[in-house]
Amino acid sequence: MAKVIGGYFTSHVPGIGGAIVRGDQETPYWKPFFDGYPPIREWLVEARPDVAIVFSNDHGLNFFLDKMPTFAVGAAERYDNADEGWGLPVYKSFAGHPALSWHLIDSLVRDEFDITTCQKMLVDHAVSIPFELIYPGAESWPIKLVPISINTVQYPLPSPKRCLALGRAVGRALQSWAGDERVLICGTGGLSHQLDGPRAGFMNPDYDMFCLDNLAANPDALTGHTAEQVAELAGTQGVEILNWIAARGAMGDVPLHEVSRNYHIPISNTAAASLLLEPA
Repeated sequence: MAKVIGGYFTSHVPGIGGAIVRGDQETPYWKPFFDGYPPIREWLVEARPDVAIVFSNDHGLNFFLDKMPTFAVGAAERYDNADEGWGLPVYKSFAGHPALSWHLIDSLVRDEFDITTCQKMLVDHAVSIPFELIYPGAESWPIKLVPISINTVQYPLPSPKRCLALGRAVGRALQSWAGDERVLICGTGGLSHQLDGPRAGFMNPDYDMFCLDNLAANPDALTGHTAEQVAELAGTQGVEILNWIAARGAMGDVPLHEVSRNYHIPISNTAAASLLLEPA
């Protein structure tokens, strides 16, 4: 059986990649955000994960408004990054874990989740930036990838309750996996932000803290809102909290210890955070 060794949750805004390229990590604007990652890097040295299951949302590399799956699971040998037009470098490719991907896919379908299976899949800043933050300057990613994409873009969106159920189904699938991989669960995106419309620049620290305070011990508390209500509370892009909720579900219903937490507002019109949880 695979062992879930921890959960890593982080913002993924493209501006973070720009700050890394410019070397702005120690500037007054960016330092409070980047200060959240050294404790996570130190933990990773001891934890030594083999594979990461990453819940994120696609920003147009794989899916657009004309074809938007609610849930999609990657089953590729390799995941390449591509130019998204943000002026960011094209990041390193990830090695996949197709056998584990297919096990998750089979288990999710048996659990009556109607998912899209992607034997070819690109990864965008929602995956690459979170790993650049925890493995800065690595010549190659020291971890294999199983990406799971959640629709946070095109109405209708999945509910927080359904995303938590998806994550829990992934957790059950890991319990029936015959391998002994050390698994890092990741949820990326958010926190509260809105990039367009009359509420452009909107952030909601109260809702962010509600999520951060309940994610570990009481994730069901985050399912009391519809996806539309989350958009009201967190902004239209703040619905990326769905990725965090699903990732928390994949960690299972076990007591969790909060290893590290950082919250900073704003970066690039976004309330940004990092969080690291491990089984207690």
